[in-house]
Amino acid sequence: MKLGVFSVLFGQRPLAESLDYIVRNGVEAVEIGCGGYPGNKHCDPGILLNDGETLRQFKREVESRELTISALSCHGNPIHPDRAVAERFERDFRQTVRLAAELGVERVVTFSGCPGEGPGARLPNWVTCAWPDEFRQIAEWQWNEVAIPYWRSEVEWCRAQGVTQVALEPHPGFLVYNPETALRLRAAVGPELGVNYDPSHLWWQGIDPVLAIRTLKDAIFHVHAKDTKLDPVNFPVNGGLDYKPYGREIERSWIFRSVGFGHGVEVWRDIVSSLRLVGYDWVLSIEHEDSLMSVDEGFRTAVTNLKQALIAEKPGAMWWA
Repeated sequence: MKLGVFSVLFGQRPLAESLDYIVRNGVEAVEIGCGGYPGNKHCDPGILLNDGETLRQFKREVESRELTISALSCHGNPIHPDRAVAERFERDFRQTVRLAAELGVERVVTFSGCPGEGPGARLPNWVTCAWPDEFRQIAEWQWNEVAIPYWRSEVEWCRAQGVTQVALEPHPGFLVYNPETALRLRAAVGPELGVNYDPSHLWWQGIDPVLAIRTLKDAIFHVHAKDTKLDPVNFPVNGGLDYKPYGREIERSWIFRSVGFGHGVEVWRDIVSSLRLVGYDWVLSIEHEDSLMSVDEGFRTAVTNLKQALIAEKPGAMWWA
């Protein structure tokens, strides 16, 4: 496995400066933001796809530092009920897929998205309970009339472009938010649809991240390394569903943390070992969303802790067996 980073956290710096800093800290791979919610500070597919020299320069910046591009990412909501919003996210996704094909990158990361409650909706509606009965009716309409047809069509289009790994990041607020929903959509659409596994989104739902790995297996296409701290005062009282702003840390049930500040290195070693057990041998991409740490300190902390958990070499023969 390789240690990587989702480079959008260095969006305040130029690309070359960011890549130099990444390499100096012993990181071997970069996940590049190409639009959607994270933005495209370092990589605007609309420009690169229409300017051959700019595209070649972008490739040189990465390759000259012997970095691997682990994935191109454009997290968005392409099935948003407001068609204008959905079209922007869909445009970002398709441009990202086309750029991935140009760069020879196999994986594109995004969200499944979430529609509204019906054809006339203007805002997304994430269903979280089975009763009253209308909620189940909403969810089935979202799946059968919107999400499954949309992703069947998009995956077929991606296949035609030569991109065969679309990694949806399970995240509450979208239809794919846990292993069950990820595998439901994959079964309906095809094996080209998998997941960007991020344990930080699982912990506060009460999901065991190791059991999630053992359930998802070869559906794991890419991995984010981000931690979550369950607040010892608020979580036992209010549970994990919490829409208070992230900046009100002391009031929240949980907050995102740099790797090692939510769960210890032993937990991360179990995660890494479980990934290897199911055949994942690609990149752990650090994602920094720790509001208690600066970008640099959070990044360096994650690098230090993950290096104690990473399995970098191929296993040898079992000489003892």
